Amino acid sequence: MYGTVLVWIALSVASLASPAAVHAASPCEWDNVDHIVAVGDVHGAYDRYVEILKTAGVIDAGGHWAAGKTHFVQLGDVVDRGSDSRKALDFLRRLEREAQSAGGQAHVLLGNHEAARMLGDLRLTVAGEYEAFATAESEKLRDRYFKTLKFPSTAERDLALAQTPPGFVEMRQAFGRDGEYGRWLRQLPVTIKINGVVFAHGGISPAVAPMGCAAINDQVHRELTTDLDKTRAAPLESLTARVDGPLWYRGLAQEPESFAPQVGEILSALAARAQVIAHTVTASGRITPRFDGRVIQIDTGMQPAYVEGGRASALEIHRDEATAIYLDRRDPVPLPKRRSGA
Repeated sequence: MYGTVLVWIALSVASLASPAAVHAASPCEWDNVDHIVAVGDVHGAYDRYVEILKTAGVIDAGGHWAAGKTHFVQLGDVVDRGSDSRKALDFLRRLEREAQSAGGQAHVLLGNHEAARMLGDLRLTVAGEYEAFATAESEKLRDRYFKTLKFPSTAERDLALAQTPPGFVEMRQAFGRDGEYGRWLRQLPVTIKINGVVFAHGGISPAVAPMGCAAINDQVHRELTTDLDKTRAAPLESLTARVDGPLWYRGLAQEPESFAPQVGEILSALAARAQVIAHTVTASGRITPRFDGRVIQIDTGMQPAYVEGGRASALEIHRDEATAIYLDRRDPVPLPKRRSGA
C-alpha cells in the first residue's frame, strides 16, 4: 500500500489526460430473462474468480462463455487488494464480447474501488497491480515524468520517487479518461434491474432510490467524465463517492431488521422486488438474504489476502428460484416472487 504522496502523484498523472467524449447511458432494465448469475467483489482474486464461474456454468474449461442467453452480473470491485486485477479486467472485457455473440449479456457494474482508482485514490492498490503494468522502460518513464513535477526539496522528491513503483505511471495513464481501462470503465453502469431485481455494488439507499437506475447511471457517468475535476475537488458531495451513494452505501447490509419498512419504500420507488448487493463482506462467509429475501448480500470475501476464511461464490436466479453456488455445494436462497409492475 502506498501513501498520500502517491495519491497526489496519481492526480497529477491523471490531469495529463484530455476529457473523453460523453457516451450515451447504457440501457439499465431487462425483463423476461430466464437465467441470471451474479458475483460480488473480486479484488484481483483471478484464479478463484475463474473457478467459481466454471462451477456456475458461466464459462467452460477454457475460460470462454458457455452460458448461452444467461445474463451475468459482476457487481464491481474487480480492482485493489489483489495482484491479478488486470487479468480479471481483461477477462471481463473478453467475456462481454463473447456473451453478446451468444445472445447473452455480461453486465459489469462499477464498484467503489473502480471509482476510487479513476479519482486517483490508490491507497488500497497493491504492489502486484503496478507490476502488471511495468515494462523494461518503466523506470525511465517514471524518471522523465518526475522531471515535470515540482517538489519543495530534493529530499521530498527522492522520497516520492522511492514510493513510486515501476508501472505506476503506465497504470495511472491506463485508468485515465483516455486510457485503455479508463474509457471502458467510464461507460459502465452503476446499477441495473433484471426481472424486477436491482443489482448495485453498495446498494440503493432511501435518498437515491427515487432517481431510478437511468438517472443514477447518468449522474455517476458525468461525475467521472465531464465533471471529473469537480468530483475530485469535492468527492463527498458527489453521488459517486458520498456515503449513501450506490457505490458506498452499507445500510442494506448493516441496518437492523427494524429497517424493513424503509427497504419496502426503497423497492417501491425502484419498482423492484429485491436488491442484490456486494461491498460488505457477509459475517458468515456465505451468501446472505436479509429482510425476507428482499436484500441479498453476495460479497463472501473472494480475495484470501483480504478476508481470512472467505470464499468464492455466485448467486443464480432461475425464474423465481435463487441458489447460492459455492465450489463444494449449492444452497437455496429466498427470493420474493415477481409481482405485476415489478
